[in-house]
Amino acid sequence: MTGRSEFRDLTKDFTPEQRARVEARKAELRAAMPLHELRKARAMTQKALGDALNVNQPAVAKLERRADMYVSNLRAYIEAMGGKLNIVAEFPQGTVKITNFAEDPTNATSE
Repeated sequence: MTGRSEFRDLTKDFTPEQRARVEARKAELRAAMPLHELRKARAMTQKALGDALNVNQPAVAKLERRADMYVSNLRAYIEAMGGKLNIVAEFPQGTVKITNFAEDPTNATSE
């Protein structure tokens, strides 16, 4: 015996309340993750993402390690995985979607 059990076997006797807590926690974990985990969750390799971005695999690895980057680079990374980047500010009174980062910088006008 390996001492290992399938997760479904461990949770088969959970109450509906316990199952709801598990589902809520899973949703929390999916809602916040580093870029490399997001890429893996989307079943993409660094090589495949690099091909979509027209960069090499080491450039993708470097981008995933960065703590600070241009919004345009982050947008390209997300869009290469089939997503759309939204930037939201959270306040105690509610959230506000920031729209000026969604603009094409080549079409932006200055005030």
